[in-house]
Amino acid sequence: MSENASAAKMSVSTMISRFLILLAAAGIVGFGGQRIGMTAHQATACAVFISIIFGTLFFWGFRLAIAFLGLAVLIFNKSMDIPTFVSSSSLEVIMFLVGMMVIVGALRDLGFFTWIVQLIVSMPNLNGRKFIVVTATASALLACAVDEVTSIIFISTLIFQVCDRLKLNATPYILIAVLATNIGSAGTMMGNPVGIFIGTKGQMTFGDFMVWSFPLMLVSLFATIGLLLFYFRKDLAKFDTSLKERLARGLSIAPVVQVPYMRGLILIILTVVAIASHHQTEELLGLEKNSVLLVMPLICAGVVMILKPDRARYYIEKEVDWWTLIFFMLLFAVAGTLEHTHVDQVLANGFSKIAGNTTEQLVPFIFTVSAFGSAFVDNVIFVAAFSPVIEQLSVNIKDLPLWWALLFGACFGGNITMIGSTANIVALGMLEKHGGTQITFFQWFKIGLLCTILSGILATGTLLVLAPKMPDHKITFEKLKAGAAYVPHAEKFDGELTGTVVKENGKNYLLGAKGGKIRVELPAGKAEETGKAKVSGVIAKDPENAEYPYFMTVKKFTSLEKE
Repeated sequence: MSENASAAKMSVSTMISRFLILLAAAGIVGFGGQRIGMTAHQATACAVFISIIFGTLFFWGFRLAIAFLGLAVLIFNKSMDIPTFVSSSSLEVIMFLVGMMVIVGALRDLGFFTWIVQLIVSMPNLNGRKFIVVTATASALLACAVDEVTSIIFISTLIFQVCDRLKLNATPYILIAVLATNIGSAGTMMGNPVGIFIGTKGQMTFGDFMVWSFPLMLVSLFATIGLLLFYFRKDLAKFDTSLKERLARGLSIAPVVQVPYMRGLILIILTVVAIASHHQTEELLGLEKNSVLLVMPLICAGVVMILKPDRARYYIEKEVDWWTLIFFMLLFAVAGTLEHTHVDQVLANGFSKIAGNTTEQLVPFIFTVSAFGSAFVDNVIFVAAFSPVIEQLSVNIKDLPLWWALLFGACFGGNITMIGSTANIVALGMLEKHGGTQITFFQWFKIGLLCTILSGILATGTLLVLAPKMPDHKITFEKLKAGAAYVPHAEKFDGELTGTVVKENGKNYLLGAKGGKIRVELPAGKAEETGKAKVSGVIAKDPENAEYPYFMTVKKFTSLEKE
């Protein structure tokens, strides 16, 4: 069912009642925010963000229109200006996703996914347990390599093919595949849009994901598969019985055809290798952190379009989901307003009072909040709103455990409800279209919640054990001090610092709370700014300062002075 058709089927009374709820929620947040001490700009930013959340829940087909109007309100209200919109819209993430969508379209053309399906269908000694383990693992690994939606589309096609031959209900197998897909989407940056967003915000490399996230994903995945094998044991017994009957009649489970897969396999291998080696390439060429990571899919997509010029326009116009990407861009910009107006500080202070300010307290708290938030709201919306809060919470503790808790909560939490992830919605739509079968809310919720609890306990427990061994990606004044243990891997590197901007002898300096000092070159229009601020940019050697031998070329300047 199309989004527009869905909107058209909504009755007028339902539409009016939902619209009134949306307005009421925005009004309560806006006026209530000012009553508890928020500035007008902070309250407006919160109200607009809440409007987008409720708009997405109630008017899925109109979510982009609501985001457009919300952005306009912020600009007219002066809560956001155009430079803030541009800097907060995460265009680098959007372009990364554009490149990956083109590559996925080419892989589809080249028969790569059909080849994967044929490999599974032609397995020797197939039985119900083996079928579940292989399809669930393939769902998760495909999600890691491409994305969760592409993974579930092709695995669902395989499941329908097998279940039709065996005259079985495909519902439990589709449910298993989508639960595994959501878990697998946390394994790499490419599995889910929140992965690349968190990676760029947290200054993480592809290697960081492979070292910390991917192994935790595998542990959670295989534990979940074990739970699913037990939960659906009666369906697996039916699978074995039907398969034996079919084989006894001399029939195969599905026709096996030869697929010319080699070009697709080469493309996916080259893409993954290029992305995986981005950090080493950046160090070799002296480029900013994650710059190669973000452009590598564009390079691969460009090569694909040169080699297949007759399909180039099709890839851009049809394979790239512009509707969703524009929504993401506006959503990131609106979420950036929460940071610009310092709502993130207010929320971080509130969460610290509730959950504490240690890693042991915050990791389970962040996972739980993000899991249940993502279960009812698009996980991209939740992560976009929560990322500035993570930055504030990690001022005095390591940031990596908090980012991983947010990632796992957002991805694993998608298993709790039917609307928890895009993959869920796509799978349910395919199931309904294939056989008219529908899964009830509680039918999904029972197993989805069990899987999330199991995978969540494993993920958070492992994170707490590994947290002391994780590096701290934050750049601090102490790390930049002469003789400090911190040694940059490149002549230039990205960093973010918070302090007080002062002018001395015509030059700008940032002073830390404990006496640190670094020379900063402020962007145009901010050269005369002073006072408390958060700055981010490129840090390089400073021959003028012996004690703190670095200076920063500031790309983003955020004043922390009270408005």
